[in-house]
Amino acid sequence: MPGGKNAKRACDTASVARPKETDSGDTEGAVVGGVEEVDARRRSPADAVAAAKVHAPTRGNRKLESFLEVVNSDEQIRARWYMAQITSERLGMSDHSWVHVQVVLNVALRLLRLLAKGGVEPSVVTDHGMGQRDAEVVVAGGALLHDIGMSIHRTDHEAYSLFLVADKLPELLAGVYDEPERTVIASEILHAVIGHRRKGDPYTVEAGVVRVADALDMAQGRSRIPFEDGQVGIHSLSAAAIDEIRIVAGEERPVRVEIEMNNSAGIFQVDDLLATKLRGTPLEGHVEVVAEVSGETEKRLLPSFRIE
Repeated sequence: MPGGKNAKRACDTASVARPKETDSGDTEGAVVGGVEEVDARRRSPADAVAAAKVHAPTRGNRKLESFLEVVNSDEQIRARWYMAQITSERLGMSDHSWVHVQVVLNVALRLLRLLAKGGVEPSVVTDHGMGQRDAEVVVAGGALLHDIGMSIHRTDHEAYSLFLVADKLPELLAGVYDEPERTVIASEILHAVIGHRRKGDPYTVEAGVVRVADALDMAQGRSRIPFEDGQVGIHSLSAAAIDEIRIVAGEERPVRVEIEMNNSAGIFQVDDLLATKLRGTPLEGHVEVVAEVSGETEKRLLPSFRIE
């Protein structure tokens, strides 16, 4: 199997982002990539799918709560998450299981809420006269479904995700929206799904949020850039160099992303992945990214790095 020792399967053992909620329902500390070990035994598909459920602070958004409940109860969606991870293992890639889905979901909601607090209006508000809570459903849908196509193939998986969920979305949204709003929200979710690819050209704030959130799942070696375990190179070194990511309110911009590295090799991860996903989106100009090397373990080639 490609990937060799990298066959640590996230359906069995994974770093799970399970953020705490404050009294306000927001993510405490806004740290990406908390670690929780899951049973390391190989599970049957039924057992693996049964364990695949995502959680996020809904902050009283009933539409979001209903949508998450429907998705979590859909065995077909959860089976697709399982198969997306199997595909990534066969290729020796990083985690693409429901763990990744949960990380992206929580990060995306955090980004959207900070942007809104900083005066950046979601596209469903600007274009459709809908509300912030509807924008959260769009972002959640994009985060939950963006990698579904990985259950078929890595190449063009974003496009495969579209046809796998296009007929599914009306069912998932049936208890939340009536027509024509249901079709509008479904269309915005599909745009967020296809927009997360490297040259996806997202037109909306919500799609940009999903795209950037996907890239931010890189703390503690959870790189979005594929590499084979045991092969020393810039991919593996840069992935191992990222210790922690914090998402906080910025002073000059609505969002500040702070990336703590143990080695300046992590700059490759930040510049090649995160910067590429951020540039050209409606989030550009609203998100400040600062990466710094902590400790004294290497010769300091640079004290910090900023995406301009």
